[in-house]
Amino acid sequence: MLQLLSYLAFIISVAFAAGGIVLASRLRGRSRPEVFTDLLYFQAFIYAFGFYGIWGQVFIRSFLVPSLQAIQPEPIIGFSVLMGLPFLIFAWMMMMLFSLIITGRKKSKWFIYLFLLFNFTAIVVLGYIATRSGLSDTITLIRYYFIILNSTYMFIAAILLARPLKGRSVIHDRDSRIISTAIIIITVLQALPLAFYTNQSWLALIFIFLFFGGYSFLPVWFSYGTILPGNETDTSTYLSFEGFCRKFEISPREKEVVSEICNGLSNKEISEKLFISLQTVKDHTHRIYIKTNVKNRVQLINLVREVAGL
Repeated sequence: MLQLLSYLAFIISVAFAAGGIVLASRLRGRSRPEVFTDLLYFQAFIYAFGFYGIWGQVFIRSFLVPSLQAIQPEPIIGFSVLMGLPFLIFAWMMMMLFSLIITGRKKSKWFIYLFLLFNFTAIVVLGYIATRSGLSDTITLIRYYFIILNSTYMFIAAILLARPLKGRSVIHDRDSRIISTAIIIITVLQALPLAFYTNQSWLALIFIFLFFGGYSFLPVWFSYGTILPGNETDTSTYLSFEGFCRKFEISPREKEVVSEICNGLSNKEISEKLFISLQTVKDHTHRIYIKTNVKNRVQLINLVREVAGL
């Protein structure tokens, strides 16, 4: 019976992971790529850890350990999970970046560097402690490591999502409250079975379901539970072009460049029309891309249409 439930849980895990990644990919393609790219990466990294670090333990216990009866399973499992933690760190980072940009805040390279430095240092320390203890208690250490840091980062993300910046946020206030509350509830529910787990298989299955199901909430909600600004049919909700420029801190000269890009002019044609050098046009365009977090003209034009309704 337990083996049958394990097979069923694995199928459900695959379904949740595939569904979450597909929905996040669709959001990235049809709505705001500069926003939902981070959500897509979060889905990819968190589910990579789920299959490598969580289901990997099940695989080792079920298939590897029986064939190696003379070897204790805990050190092997502990080392395997420890090697999967980088996926978890990158997932947390993507969640933080997603929470920043969707609420209208700016990303910072220093934040990324410090975040990675802190968390990879924590992994080194965790590995050192595990080695000193003979890897016998590694799973317990990682379990509490996950509870503490996952709860911390998810609560920070929930706080950011609950306080979007007026005029800059991609989501409505109603959605921000729902999403932040849901993240807190999901995080607490994920932590409970881990906190009380010893060797109960049913608690492990509950955690697996909450892990894979919980992290599919965001792409499901943004796909079916809300209408994103820029996707509404009511044009009264759009900003004006002037509002778009204020929102992204576009200078007067950059505003002229954006307008001509939306009119379909090339860099050379813009330089001739505005009586500025071709290099100046390229410099303005580069700064516009940075401010609006897009990578090319097509994304910029789509963004102007979504935000300003042009």
